[in-house]
Amino acid sequence: MTQKTPGGSLIAPNKKARHLYEILDTLEAGLVLTGTEVKSLRAGQVSFRDSYITFKNGEAWLIGLYIAPYQNAGYVRHDPDADRKLLLHAWQINSLAAKVEQKGLSIVPLKLYFSKGRVKVEIALVRG
Repeated sequence: MTQKTPGGSLIAPNKKARHLYEILDTLEAGLVLTGTEVKSLRAGQVSFRDSYITFKNGEAWLIGLYIAPYQNAGYVRHDPDADRKLLLHAWQINSLAAKVEQKGLSIVPLKLYFSKGRVKVEIALVRG
């Protein structure tokens, strides 16, 4: 289930990222999700696998995050492997995109958690 942390209830940590990468900077971002995705997250059914953040058309996208389908969903089901949009300010997106292009760094998710009823993802600028 979820675990209480100072920032909110922890959904899932990305343990692999801390071992594979050198973390340079962290940032909190919101996630655009559907109702069934949030219910699956409350049940802890998420996997980071090889997830990462990319930039398309001035927007940040979380790629490769697997959120299992919700068991009790009616006729509306979500795609478990869909790309999910991150909610960041434009200046944050521009700054991160510039660092990734110029310095050859990557951006990966570190953990998912609830903060004031909203799903947040902690992302990190990393060197691999």
